[in-house]
Amino acid sequence: MIFEHKLETPAEAMISITKQVKEAIAQSKVTDGICVVYCPHTTAGITINENSDPHVVQDILLGLANAFPRLPAFRHDEGNSAAHLKASAVGSSAVVPIANGRPLLGVWQDTYFCEFDGPRTRTFYIKVIEC
Repeated sequence: MIFEHKLETPAEAMISITKQVKEAIAQSKVTDGICVVYCPHTTAGITINENSDPHVVQDILLGLANAFPRLPAFRHDEGNSAAHLKASAVGSSAVVPIANGRPLLGVWQDTYFCEFDGPRTRTFYIKVIEC
């Protein structure tokens, strides 16, 4: 079963989508399996990280900005090569195991949609698979 979600994003952010992941698992009625969260965009990504301290998300974005700054030497015509690099480093998907009808995320974990080239209307997909 595949669930499609739309998201309005700011210029750059990590947006928790754990609620949508939990809803997809509940709607699928899968009790044991895996959940794949996928982003079909080349300047955005999906990751799992801490949900307790909002400074962690800010620090991740700061670290990515420092690791992949906008450089005048980039040749891509759209001027968003740094966003492409960030998305490649973060990745386009995450896999979450499902047990007893719930995602096996750690106590301090959320699943995040990572926007690096907004604002935009984005799409992400959740595939729930029974195993």
